[in-house]
Formats: sequence, C-alpha cells, structure tokens
Amino acid sequence: MRIALVYPPTCDPTAPYLAVPMLTGFLRANGVEVLPVDANVEAFDALLTPERMAGLRDRLEARLGELDRRPALAHTDQLEYLALARARGDAHAVPEAVDLAKATLRSPDAFYDPDAYARAVATLDAALGVVSATHHPLKLDFTAYRTPFGLTSMDEIARSSRPEHDPFDAWVQQTLVPRLRDARADIVGLSVCFPGQLQPAYAFAHKIKQALPGAHVTCGGPGVTQLLLRLSGERLARALGPFDSACLFEGEHTLLALARALDEGRPLRDVPNVVVRDRLMGARWTSGHGMEDLKALPAPDFDGLPLDAYLAPALVLPYDPTRGCYWGKCTFCHYGLAEVGTAAYRERAVETIVAHLAALGARHGTRHFYLSQDSVAPKTLVKMAQAILDAGLDVRWATDLKPEKYLTRERADVLRRAGAVACALGVESASPRVLGLIDKGAPVEVVSDVIDHLASAGVAAEAMCFTDFPTETHAEAVETLDFLRARREALAVYIVGEFGLTHGSLVAQTPERFGIDEVFAIEGDELGLGLFFVPREPWKTDAERADVDTRLSDLSRGWTLRSYPWAGAVSTAHTILQYDRFGPGVFRDRAARRPDDSIPGASTIERGLRFDPRAAEHAEAREAEIWATLVHEERRVGRDAYERLARSLPPLRPRPVRVRFVAGAAPAVTSGRRPSHATSAAR
Repeated sequence: MRIALVYPPTCDPTAPYLAVPMLTGFLRANGVEVLPVDANVEAFDALLTPERMAGLRDRLEARLGELDRRPALAHTDQLEYLALARARGDAHAVPEAVDLAKATLRSPDAFYDPDAYARAVATLDAALGVVSATHHPLKLDFTAYRTPFGLTSMDEIARSSRPEHDPFDAWVQQTLVPRLRDARADIVGLSVCFPGQLQPAYAFAHKIKQALPGAHVTCGGPGVTQLLLRLSGERLARALGPFDSACLFEGEHTLLALARALDEGRPLRDVPNVVVRDRLMGARWTSGHGMEDLKALPAPDFDGLPLDAYLAPALVLPYDPTRGCYWGKCTFCHYGLAEVGTAAYRERAVETIVAHLAALGARHGTRHFYLSQDSVAPKTLVKMAQAILDAGLDVRWATDLKPEKYLTRERADVLRRAGAVACALGVESASPRVLGLIDKGAPVEVVSDVIDHLASAGVAAEAMCFTDFPTETHAEAVETLDFLRARREALAVYIVGEFGLTHGSLVAQTPERFGIDEVFAIEGDELGLGLFFVPREPWKTDAERADVDTRLSDLSRGWTLRSYPWAGAVSTAHTILQYDRFGPGVFRDRAARRPDDSIPGASTIERGLRFDPRAAEHAEAREAEIWATLVHEERRVGRDAYERLARSLPPLRPRPVRVRFVAGAAPAVTSGRRPSHATSAAR
C-alpha cells in the first residue's frame, strides 16, 4: 500500500508545516510506503516565475483591453476593471524581479539586509496581487484563497476548480499528477489544516480523481474536521465532493486503519472517524477515539520534502512537544482537532523531546525549530529547556505560550540559555472585564510581568491580542492598545486582530452569556462555514471603531510590522531568524527608518483608458452594500441572489483618461478628455 500525502496551498512558503511530516513518520514506522508532497511551496514556486508572471501580464493586458472596448461596464465588470488597472504596474514589473526576490529570501546574506528584504517581500506581494487580478474575483496570498461565493456550494467549488479560474491548475496537471502516477499511489491524502486550503484541496481532488480514477482520494486535518463534523446525511455526502472519504480528528491511527481496510478489502464504514458515503444515509462516520497518545508517536519525518525550496536562508523545522491546550477554557477558542474548544492536553517525555530535536537538527543541518502546539505548560517548557542545557544541545527555538505567574525572571533566563529566541504570548485583551469573559486566567499584571521577565532575559516577547470580543467597549479596546504602547521597549512585535465567531467556541454555544441575541447561518451556504451574530445592543459606534483603527495605525509606527508570514509578524520562520541574528529588539530598532520597498527595475508606463478607474472605485462601496443586504437582511447567499442586486446598479459609461501606472502605487490619472474649445476638438 503506497500513500501520497499532499499539503495543498495556500500557506506559509517559508518553512515546512508539521502535519504531513507527523503522518509520514507514523506511517513509515508502521511499514507503509509514503510519498510526502509539500504542494504549497512547490506550486507557489512554480507560479512565481518570470515565465508565468509574463504570461499573467499578457493575460491582464488582453482582459483589460477586452473590457475597455465595451460600450459600458456593469457592476461586476467595474470591479474587475479596477482590479486589473490597479495591478497593471505590478504586472509589468514583477516578471523581471520575481527570481531576484526568491533568491534574496533564500540568501544567507541578502535576507538580512533590510532594503533587499523589503524589496523581495514587496515583489512577491505584488506578484500575488497580479495572480489575484488575473483570476478575478480571487484574492490570493500566503494565508488565504477567497472568492465571493467561494465555499458556499459544491457547484461553486467545482466552478472555481476550472483551469481558467485556478492559478495552480498547471502545476497540478503537469507536475503533481505525473508524480502520483509514477509513484503508483494507492491512496492520495490531502492535509487541510487552514481555511485557506479548502478550495485548493477540493480543486486538487477534482483533478486527481479525473486523472487517476483508481486512486482512493481522502482528506483530513483541522480544516476538514471542523467542516464535516457539523454535517450529516446528504449534506455530509455532498460536502465530500470529489473525495472518496475523509479522516476526522488526529489522523495517525485513522489513516493507517483506512489504508489497511482498503488493502484488505474491508468496508470503510467500520473504520472509526472515517467519513464515507452511504446508500441509505447519504454519508456517515462512526465515532472513535480521536486523540493520539503523543508519547507513543515517533518524531516527524521530513525526508522526501523539498527542504531547499522554502523561501528562507535557513531551515526552520516545526516540532510538537505537546498537543492540545493545558488551559482549555478560553471562551473564544475553537482550535484544532476537537468538536468544541480545544483538544485534551498531552505531552511527550522531556528526554524524548531533546532526543528528537538533536536527531532532526543533525539529519537536516539546522538548529532552528518552531515548537508547534496549541499551548505548552510553562512548567514543561522550563523542564525541556533545562534538559536541553544538560544535554549541551545547540538549538534556537520559539513557541506560543500562555502567560503564567510561574514564568519568573530566573525561569525566563533558563529558556534563553537553552536557545529560546521568542515566546508569543496569548495576551488577548488588557481589559480585566473582557479577560474575565474570555476566562483567560491570566490577569493583566501577570501578563505584564511575564513580558518584562522575557525581555529582561533577552527573549523576544510577542503579544497576540484582538479587539471586538462581544460587549467590549471603545474604552476597553483602547486599554489594550495603551497596554501595548506602554510596553514598547519590552515587546518585540505584536498583533491585534478582530474577534471572529467560530462554531465550536463557548461563545457560539452559549451566546446569551456574551450579549448576543442571535447566532445565525445563511441560506445557500451549503457547508455552513459562515457564522453570524446579532448583538443585544451595539458595543461600539462606527466612529469609535474608526478611532480604534486610527490608534492602532499610530501605534504600529513604533515597530516594523509585516503581515504573515514575513519578518515582523508573530511566530514566523523569518521573524525567528531575524531575532537570532540581531536580537529581540530588531523590529523596534528598524522602525525609525522606512526600508526601500520598491520593486527592482520597475518603470512607469502611461496608457489611455476609455473608463476612469476613479469612477470604478464607487463599485467597491456598492459591493459592500450588496453583501450587507444578502447577509444581514435577506440572510441568503448565492450567485442568483447576488446578480439580481448587481444588475440593479448603474453601469459605468466611457470617460477617456490618460493613466500613469507604476509598480507599488495606485494608478494615477494624468489627464481626461480635452474640453470642447480645444483646437483639435471634433466639430
């Protein structure tokens, strides 16, 4: 029995993720032949080339020209026209710059030069903007794959999987399918860990089943588990789509049992935690134990992955010393492989952790690790650090951590001496009332002390916060921002997100406790991924929310922050490597000087357009109004409902303009139609 394990886009391309290596290690230890494929990094690497980007530039020009010749632009055409116009400057610059950008991020020298790094990031971000515009209405980056109708129905999923809509189609057809065929894979498993992987995973499965109908195509991971465990019967069967089965919860023993059942010709309905179609019920699965004994599992196995393809100058390997969350009470959280909340907490033996880190470092020539888990107990982390010191192991590592009084200044120093470069702290909020609602169990004073202890020890303290938890007032949101500002000299970086309601959280289970009158899904959302709520009363005015955004923007000037997965974001490989080279204050020290983030070789072009892009911008506000109507008033979604509203909007009429396009900047209108008294005006 041969199994191919595929990790699809869209995710961080700077380091491997843990899911496929953990399954690979377990299956190989049980005598199963495994072909691991990091399709995320490989497909992005193949997409971000001079040839592909030049082809997309030509595609952009052809489509923009087609729209420009129309007598008028309907609402959806205006949105596409605007997206193409905004990406035009980038589309002409990135084909010549994209190879240099990737080489810079892999270079042990250029990666650490602030200007070279900024130019590389700007180039790749611009390239993804071009991919998005030329596959409109796609929004693609290294964390998300979004379209307006996206995952609302299986018909929309199939539509988005067509070659003309799928930027990864060529790689799947020309590289992945032949590799699977040559490997004679009996089972192809797609590991879906994040929401941004769902549509690509479905698209991959459609193409694999078409090309290799004899292969059993399955899927698993947190993204799949949280989607499917809420469905049943015909809805569950429909959600399987092109997949033959799905594995719920932690996958090691489930996938092995699936493989053995297929090999022996036994019915899959008897395998616990495997979703299969059923003639009477549509689809079904038998519940079984969904959590592995972590102490019995081998180390992750990275052999066979393209470890030299990641966009980083040094390899940063993930490792899981624990699984689940030892606290497990936060009311906003539904994380990982559990029906509600978080999975039960488990640990590896400390001596096993150290042995695994030593072996992985020696085998792959790295000393950099990211401890990838929900939340490790501080006592265990300190024990692990002491064991690393006792073993004389030279490693550098980072982890996520819940702030606890246990983490004294002396213990923080043990972490640093054992190779800790960063700890990302679940701060959430600095409002005592909001923290009480969250049930964080970490008073603001304790959080502040832990930040100080880590910073004093020379470990980068990263703060993870969010605003808009139910009933949070404007003043309480400002408390969080003021908390961060007051600790600027101690905090290495931070993130402030916005609360989002998830199905398995305690907030969704008992909304009345949190000032929520109603939680609702919308008609037409077949997979039930969208979850919306109605507050008992507004917690902030629009003006107050705008003020929070303004304050947050002002706060960010104190650090050089970037979005995930770049350096300056919380818990990324690039950030870890920068700390290791320059120390925990690197992103504060660089804040005073803006790096050169221009795209190398970019030139200015000027072209005439029959439609004014500035007028097309009005379509964006109208688009937001359409979706507000669909979600909050009609409470339904679908192409027919959307197009009914879109058709009622005014078309855009021609108004010729001259426009200057340059990479990294918005299109600039340089002139419009000349007035009628001009000497060359038509009479």
